[in-house]
Amino acid sequence: MDEGEIVTIIGANGAGKTTLLRCISGLYRPQKGSIQFDGKEITRLGADQIVSAGISQVPEGRLVFAPQSVNTNLMLGAYHRRKSHKSEIAKDLDFVFRLFPILKERQDQPAGTLSGGEQQMLAIGRALMARPRLLLLDEPSMGLAPVLVNEIFRVIKSLADEGVTMLLVEQNARKALNVAHRGYVLETGSVALAGDAGYLLTTDEVRRIYLGDR
Repeated sequence: MDEGEIVTIIGANGAGKTTLLRCISGLYRPQKGSIQFDGKEITRLGADQIVSAGISQVPEGRLVFAPQSVNTNLMLGAYHRRKSHKSEIAKDLDFVFRLFPILKERQDQPAGTLSGGEQQMLAIGRALMARPRLLLLDEPSMGLAPVLVNEIFRVIKSLADEGVTMLLVEQNARKALNVAHRGYVLETGSVALAGDAGYLLTTDEVRRIYLGDR
């Protein structure tokens, strides 16, 4: 993947999209095969080591720490960088607050009091605090109103413009392919189709099954 590239993975429920992301992030251990990142083998690394290597995940369902404040949630994203100079972490926190101004306004509130859309912003911000070279996004639009879905995808596009590389798993195939550079279609754990996002948007199978066109 190139710097600032968005690659999307689409497929039906149970196709293996979330499992793939969890294997990359070290939450699951693959039974066979290997995972390479930046030319290095990471298959057997723990999740904490993978974060330190430069991969951070925005999990499905957001999974914010509800009793903790917004600010604490964000700082937990930078936990592995706690020995870094404080000014670097402060700079990244400022970037997140510029990206999501509502989080700055509510930084002292418990994360559980935020709306679903605000919690998704917090989950993205928390992942960015790890300063990842690869950001994994698992169903970022799930359960959100259309206006918030548009906002989340606007942010994804702006992050790519900032040079953030992303692997995006998304049920909303049309939105995902419209923002991505390349895509893969998974079917029961195997790649059924792959290509430029524009190409996948025009294929009959993708249009019929995943875009709802007739």
